[in-house]
Amino acid sequence: MPLNDQINARIIAVANQKGGVGKTTTTINLGAALAEQGQNVLLIDLDPQGNASTGLGITADRRGVTTYDFLVGDASPSEAIQSTTFTNLSIIPATTDLSSADIELISNEKRSFLLFDALRQLPMDAFAFDYILIDCPPSLNILTVNAMVAAHAVIVPLQSEFFALEGLSQLMLTIREVRQTANKSLRIAGVVLTMYDRRNNLSQQVEADARENLGGLVYTTVIPRNVRLSEAPSYSLPALAYDSNSAGSQAYRELALEVMAKDNIHLKRVS
Repeated sequence: MPLNDQINARIIAVANQKGGVGKTTTTINLGAALAEQGQNVLLIDLDPQGNASTGLGITADRRGVTTYDFLVGDASPSEAIQSTTFTNLSIIPATTDLSSADIELISNEKRSFLLFDALRQLPMDAFAFDYILIDCPPSLNILTVNAMVAAHAVIVPLQSEFFALEGLSQLMLTIREVRQTANKSLRIAGVVLTMYDRRNNLSQQVEADARENLGGLVYTTVIPRNVRLSEAPSYSLPALAYDSNSAGSQAYRELALEVMAKDNIHLKRVS
């Protein structure tokens, strides 16, 4: 398929091989917050659990065409991309079909570049996305490698818990390996502290350690432990739609502005 070498969208993989760190919550709500700023956003659900799809209201009967079909070239962008109830936010949903990707793609010599090629096919231009966010699975498998090969940058959600920093070393090694072998321009956009409790000494210690060890890579914005963020997926909504004024929603708005500022994006506010 003809590819576009100059893709205009900023592609960001949201990755951490550890589960339960707020990865999907971050992908959904950062996407919603960017969309709220007038950015045209595509969320790619690359996790076989399909939680991002569920969290944005894509029911099972609407997942006839999935990320897997898009990856292997069985579905065009117009067939795979669905709108959501949130303005400016679209999604390519996932099902458990992705769980067998490691085995099914092993014989494909371009297995690490499938998402790279799919996102750069010429029909993608018509959608004019500003941001493409990829919700990676909680493992460093072929799907996560696909995301990193396709992306310009990686955002790492880091739970404010004991041992949080220890899990980063393997992720950093994977990013370095992808840079050396397949995507030399890949960068870490930033590390975002999630599930943060200002009343908890441990959260403060994790933040201090993260900022000491990672410096400017750690976003100024921290995402609080917030019940509204936990409740929103059960209503198939981003927290920004479920409870716009919650502390979690406000934090993701601040994170979106920080992400855009780092990317030097002119703020396009919805009138």
